[in-house]
Amino acid sequence: MKYNLIHDKNYKAWLADIKTRIRGAQLKAVVAVNTELLKFYWGLGADIVAKQANSKWGDSFLLQLSKDLTAEFPDMKGFSFRNLKYIRQWYCFYNGKSAIGQQPVAQLAKQSVSLLTQIPWGHNIAIISKCDNMDEALYYAQSTAKYNWSRSVLVHQIESGLYKREGKAVSNFAVTLPKPQSDLAVQTLKDPYIFDFLSITGEYREKELKNALVSHVTQFLLELGAGFSYIGRQMPLQVDDREFFIDLLFYHTKLHCYVVVELKTVGFEPEHAGKLNFYLKAVDAQLRTKQDNPTVGILICKSKSKLVVEYALSDIRKPIGVSEYKLTQSLPKSIKSSLPSIKEIEKELGSKK
Repeated sequence: MKYNLIHDKNYKAWLADIKTRIRGAQLKAVVAVNTELLKFYWGLGADIVAKQANSKWGDSFLLQLSKDLTAEFPDMKGFSFRNLKYIRQWYCFYNGKSAIGQQPVAQLAKQSVSLLTQIPWGHNIAIISKCDNMDEALYYAQSTAKYNWSRSVLVHQIESGLYKREGKAVSNFAVTLPKPQSDLAVQTLKDPYIFDFLSITGEYREKELKNALVSHVTQFLLELGAGFSYIGRQMPLQVDDREFFIDLLFYHTKLHCYVVVELKTVGFEPEHAGKLNFYLKAVDAQLRTKQDNPTVGILICKSKSKLVVEYALSDIRKPIGVSEYKLTQSLPKSIKSSLPSIKEIEKELGSKK
């Protein structure tokens, strides 16, 4: 009787492992192809800039170059006139005036190209189309490579101004947490948090804001940043004969600690920090294990005075950060950038989303 491998657990496990390895090999091949293509684009961009600087060809030669390359390599995408202009723009963007200390431009470009070739071409175009300077662009390139952002997530992070918001909250982490955890915790916070995925308008209560955030927990986690794992809302804590409820409880996989998030639809008051300090003490006593680092608190309020927050946190021994939130709605389509969309560029290149 022929043995049926379909129902054999060992065979199924081995088959699953092979499939995983194949997918991994396919991904590495795609990344390698992308890297080599972008290295070629970088060299081509350098050639285009040099030829334009040292000849009398002018801009019109890009159109002729596009025709000649497309005719010679009809199956190779990326030689359209528009894409050649983007290749030149991409190269020039990172070879402009250095904004990072006094580093020579050539050294900066060499460091950049190895990073830039690790992310897809569509991501690179989005970055140079939407970023104002090299520091900001390299920040998003590094984050894309580190967190494997999709293009839509990348664009969202740029348009929400993540570069200017990350690590800007007021906190006491430097005196309540050991290094390097304190530095990582600082970078974990943003100020302000942008809740543009909510449709709340006019007057609203804290309960409505909390319900809306939980209803959009995927977008909320994206705004909080990498590492946050949602546990629940209105989590009960029993202290003596009283019961208290935490607004939102998370676990941070990089900080290896619980994170208590309290939301206030009013401006910051010193008593808010005192109550959050109490919650952190209770979580440390009741939920924290020997493997966990000290619980961190994040207070997100409608507004704050930096000096008032600093005074309120100065004698608190639990790690607390205070940020604001904004309910900024997305810009109407009619006033968004007139630059061609990444989808239009990809369509011209013949690639898929």
